Amino acid sequence: MNISEFFPFWKELTSKQQQMLTDSARNREVKKGTVVYNGSSDCLGLLLVSSGQLRAYILSEEGREITIYRLFDRDTCMFSASCMLQNLQFDLTIEAEKDSSLWVIPPDVFQTLMNESLPVSNFVNQVIAGRFSEVMWLIEQILWKSFDKRLAAFLLEESNIEESDTIKMTHEKIANHLGTAREVVTRMLRYFQNENILSLSRGTIEILDRKRLLAMAEK
Repeated sequence: MNISEFFPFWKELTSKQQQMLTDSARNREVKKGTVVYNGSSDCLGLLLVSSGQLRAYILSEEGREITIYRLFDRDTCMFSASCMLQNLQFDLTIEAEKDSSLWVIPPDVFQTLMNESLPVSNFVNQVIAGRFSEVMWLIEQILWKSFDKRLAAFLLEESNIEESDTIKMTHEKIANHLGTAREVVTRMLRYFQNENILSLSRGTIEILDRKRLLAMAEK
């Protein structure tokens, strides 16, 4: 994928600015499980996903994780370049959920473009606003939605991502996504199984009644 495809402002850049972006972009191939970005002290740069899937999460002092958002093909992540964003303290970790191909733009290069170009600055603001909207949505889910609904919605989302009713994920991993304890996930999954909504086997969840799971997520 050409790097210009990530930027709606590409044609508004000068040829020199386009060349600066192209020359500075570094391609990275990362394996599933690789930590791509590890907190605000690690100023990686602007992260562009050519292909694959990544997970951005925060970690509590007790070691509990919760997924903030995920990155898919053609997605852009600004928080991996937090050192160039003034007054923004958002300490998260980004990990590859699948083998992924990435472009990384060094923070100093993109900072220069932000200072020189209004379209670039507007693009950055739009990306950040979109991510914060996702964070606010997540907070609302945690505060106002019961765990059975959140779990049902997560299983449906995961099924849609994988395009399959078979979800290969441990209870521990689901707990990490949803910011809760493994025991809580196991207890609710067993309830779903007793209701014949899904079946459980080691490391695998099979959705049996998608309609009921959807009704549970929306009720």
